[in-house]
Amino acid sequence: MRQYSADLTPPWKKPKPVPEVAAEPGLVVEEPGTGFCGAVIRCEAGTVTLEDRFGKHRVFPLEPRGFLLEGRVVTLVRPAAAARARPSRTASGSVAVPGARARVARAGRIYVEGRHDAELVEKVWGDDLRVEGVVVEYLGGVDDLPAIVAEFAPGPDARLGVLVDHLVPGTKEWRIAESVTSGHALVVGHPYIDVWEAVKPAAVGIDAWPRVPHGQDWKTGVCRALGWPSDNTGAVWQAILARVGSYKDLEPELLGRVEELIDFVTAP
Repeated sequence: MRQYSADLTPPWKKPKPVPEVAAEPGLVVEEPGTGFCGAVIRCEAGTVTLEDRFGKHRVFPLEPRGFLLEGRVVTLVRPAAAARARPSRTASGSVAVPGARARVARAGRIYVEGRHDAELVEKVWGDDLRVEGVVVEYLGGVDDLPAIVAEFAPGPDARLGVLVDHLVPGTKEWRIAESVTSGHALVVGHPYIDVWEAVKPAAVGIDAWPRVPHGQDWKTGVCRALGWPSDNTGAVWQAILARVGSYKDLEPELLGRVEELIDFVTAP
């Protein structure tokens, strides 16, 4: 007796097999349905996130024959677990050191103004800071800076780095920073009113951060403009922080300042 296949589709109507390609970070593909072209930045169960050349992110399902690679139809699949287990880069973009232990803390310190700022620095640069033995301290407000510098007494073997918000010439923050004259202390800052703005809008799924009228609480105004709950900005921040996967989700104005502080505190 002849054995027949359960698939009765004529051979000429069957789709040709396409190669399966691991969705490794940096792989550039196109989603033909939307025309969106970008590099893979993360691949999770059932989805892949792409970033285009403008920094915009889009999430697509991992469907068979769902992408174009150099003009050819491919099926993206999750990378092998073994490959994902050892990332070659930290969240800050530095070369990862597998199995590295935290170094004994240096005498030098980095102070960061604001709890949200400190949490963001820890998430992106935490691995690097532990390898270098740099401890990050919380600075409640820039008004406290002169007293902290005086008490810390920075010196050649104990350098002090400080990151403050809204460091713009002519502002109060700027004048206080200028009062720190020690050659072993460095005060830098980003231009944003709040560190939320240092997160790229695309990372949190918006086109841009809203403009908030002068005199209105910035976080509250942003939440109201975007339809986010304005009665618990702490919870909103945690949702924003969860969308930050690496330095690629942050603006250069913040990246450069943090790297500058780390280099200053760890310099021989």
